[in-house]
Amino acid sequence: MAFIRKKERPKERFSLLLLDLEEYYFEQHTAYNVISNGTNQKRRIRGSLKICSKSIIFEPEPAAEPILKIPLRDCKLIEGVEENDQNPFNESKLVGLSIACKQVFLIKESNIVAPYRIERGDQRFFFQLDLSRKTEDVIQTLLQLHRASCLNKLGDQTAMIAANLQSRLARTSFDKNSFQSVSEKPHMECEAEMVTPLVTNPGHVCITDQNLYFQPLNGYPEQVVKIMLHSVRRIYKRRHGLRPLGLEVFCSENDLCSDIYLKVYNTKDRDELYYYIATFLENHMVEQTAESYMLQWQRGHISNYQYLLHLNNLADRSCNDLSQYPVFPWVIADYTSTELDLRNPASFRDLSKPVGALNKERLERLLARYRDMPDPKFMYGSHYSSPGYVLFYLVRVAPEYMLCLQNGRYDHADRMFNSISETWKNCLEGATDFKELIPEFYGNDASFLENNLNLDLGKRQGGRMVGDVSMPPWASDTRDFLQKCQQALESQYVSEHLHEWIDLIFGYKQRGSEAIGAHNVFHPLTYEGGIDCDSIEDPDQKIAMLTQILEFGQTPKQLFTTPHPQRIMPRFQSMSRTPSQNASLSELSPASISEDSSFEDLTEESRKMAWNHMSKLKMVADHKIHKEAITGIAVTRAGLSVFTSSQDSTLKMFSKDSSSLQRSISFSNMALSSCLILPEDATVVCSSWDNNVYFYSIAYGRRQDTIMGHDDAVSKVCWKENRLYTASWDSTVKVWRCIAAEVSSSRRGPFELLAELEHDAGVNTISLNQAGTLLASGTKEGAISIWDTSNSSLVHQIQCHSGKIHDIAFSPDSRHVLSSGEDCSLKVVDVQTGMLLSSVAADEPQRCFCWDGNTVLSGGGTGDLLVWDIMAGRVTHRIPGHSGMMINKAPYRRVRRPKGCMYQVYMCNVPRNGFAEFAVSGA
Repeated sequence: MAFIRKKERPKERFSLLLLDLEEYYFEQHTAYNVISNGTNQKRRIRGSLKICSKSIIFEPEPAAEPILKIPLRDCKLIEGVEENDQNPFNESKLVGLSIACKQVFLIKESNIVAPYRIERGDQRFFFQLDLSRKTEDVIQTLLQLHRASCLNKLGDQTAMIAANLQSRLARTSFDKNSFQSVSEKPHMECEAEMVTPLVTNPGHVCITDQNLYFQPLNGYPEQVVKIMLHSVRRIYKRRHGLRPLGLEVFCSENDLCSDIYLKVYNTKDRDELYYYIATFLENHMVEQTAESYMLQWQRGHISNYQYLLHLNNLADRSCNDLSQYPVFPWVIADYTSTELDLRNPASFRDLSKPVGALNKERLERLLARYRDMPDPKFMYGSHYSSPGYVLFYLVRVAPEYMLCLQNGRYDHADRMFNSISETWKNCLEGATDFKELIPEFYGNDASFLENNLNLDLGKRQGGRMVGDVSMPPWASDTRDFLQKCQQALESQYVSEHLHEWIDLIFGYKQRGSEAIGAHNVFHPLTYEGGIDCDSIEDPDQKIAMLTQILEFGQTPKQLFTTPHPQRIMPRFQSMSRTPSQNASLSELSPASISEDSSFEDLTEESRKMAWNHMSKLKMVADHKIHKEAITGIAVTRAGLSVFTSSQDSTLKMFSKDSSSLQRSISFSNMALSSCLILPEDATVVCSSWDNNVYFYSIAYGRRQDTIMGHDDAVSKVCWKENRLYTASWDSTVKVWRCIAAEVSSSRRGPFELLAELEHDAGVNTISLNQAGTLLASGTKEGAISIWDTSNSSLVHQIQCHSGKIHDIAFSPDSRHVLSSGEDCSLKVVDVQTGMLLSSVAADEPQRCFCWDGNTVLSGGGTGDLLVWDIMAGRVTHRIPGHSGMMINKAPYRRVRRPKGCMYQVYMCNVPRNGFAEFAVSGA
């Protein structure tokens, strides 16, 4: 209904909806309809004479008089009427035009929207133009258009009308006097059509450094339409008539309907308009992808309703194109109970199946027909979204659109949208009814369910007039119905299963073998790329094909080719917390976190608070202790000692209390690549470029044990639940049995090799999820592998980066993996599907990071700490850190905050003065 509110012009009786489909309105003239009443008396009715490509329309000024529509194909004679002058020496002068026709349509009699009344039989009309000198031109135009309408072949008719239109556009240009300011600089001008539901209006587009203009050829609905570039919020390329010619512009974030939809005549002009606006907006808006919206939806940042709207927009669905109107699912299946129980799964429709597969018996009949059908096969003879279905739902608020679509008639009263429960029942049982819903069912405007215009929509069997839509028993009125539909759409059940419906409509089950398996196969012509209209040489066949496709409905553009991940549902959280049970996160003070608690032990609320204050990090201490780059940093649980490994081949222990270096240990003459501390703070594990892993006993102050397990440098080590994971440039990750208590004892114990994970390239980094059930590895060639640690099996392998992966980590909920690479990008991968969700470009490679699933704290070549909003793909804060490249950080879980600090971050880098340093930052 958004398009109705935006396009309505209540003071005008004429609209483009009075034209036939694919008809153009060319020009208008002030004129008089002269009616003879059989005597010498004549009645003159002033109005506007509209010259259209397939008809003549006269709109009388008196509202009681009907609008006249005379189809040109029904005209028997169009001629000029000369002035009756008895003087033979005077030149004849045209005073009007006479039209003889076989039938005429009478529209809006007494200014009431109703089915058109047709008067059949020979009739004659006489029109006098206000400017009589234009009479000859109008007659010649009508005769030309009449010849086109009388051609036998539809293709010939269309070609002749198109030639007339192009000739008119070529003879005119955009009027620069319409510019808002004399200082505006035009960038380009081209011919286009403004698209509104069921109709298009030709004219000229002009874009300047300040505004986008459209000037209709006919001056309707106004002389010029202006869109200020700085007010644009979203732009989309569209396919219109199955061709990539459309451009839709939105000046608001959440409105269903755009501010202008343009169809340009060639793709090059469309793309130039798009990129000019996109360039203008690049500093004002972030271009969103299906994957970025998916990430926001998964994490609960946008609602189910908002997510479906975004997907519809990205899939070329538009409120201005009824053949591609936004499609929404039926989610409620109970329309008979007196109470709607949204906690009962039986109240909901099975979202894993298309509407046509919800009834098993009907599906079996359809499949039997499908099996016997010659190629190309399809299961459903009608679509789930089409112009007819959209207006079926909206007829009470859009009656003129229905009349336009159905040649001036409403549908039969018993086939109208009379009842929610009847409509649902027919979708389940009807032989050809498989329609889904439209966004209005989940909006706030219930007028489309009410006959507030008092339309005469006919009588049903039994004599009952068609009025408001009958509500199910559980809805007290139409507004209550919409409210419960909204609650159902956002319910836990739908949130858990909506991804299954998205797979059918926008995803990998939309086409191919997956669609066949899901019983989701429609006519081939409904799919994008199903036919190349430009390759059809026969114009009649081409037009018939286009008409069939546009009226039948179109399948949305496919957005996903792999299974869509499920939404992350919030876990149950205890409401008991201090100091107040109802305290908000912002009310929790830093002092409410225990001095002795580690980050690993903090509540979810405290974690969120910590990340909300991440931008307040400031330098607390700075210590230079190594001669070359630090490669690893580990902090004891109490936060009193810091261990660092370095490319200078030493492991060093620094005391925070005394601010002094206490130990320096060398295992070999080659660089150490990483370090970690086993539980109980008894043992430090170091990896080395000499292919070995070393175990250092803190209590005994000596090397405790060594694993000589790889054929090349060991790049990273991780530990979880008595398992040690070692990554190497020899293209393997090895899993060892490593019991912390045994390692820390004085005796040397054997290490059992449990598994060996093979890669195609050297492994540069690894990371475990919090539960230790998944391992992510990143290689020197940019590939990410996700492994199931329970059986050492490969879950996904994704080629993400174009170069070496520097760091990798799971989100706290283990749903996503973030990686940073030398290609200056941050990548987010969905663990469930292996899909690359988003890619964020950085100015320089980010060498290390930590994140909470949304906010990222990273370090790179400048030594500064960057705080990222990964959803928006931008840096929100830059915090001065080091004087050189930052290459590592310590995990939060090993940190106990000192007095006055909420939490600490340990960083290390390679400074310009040649001495490696580490720093402690707090907030």
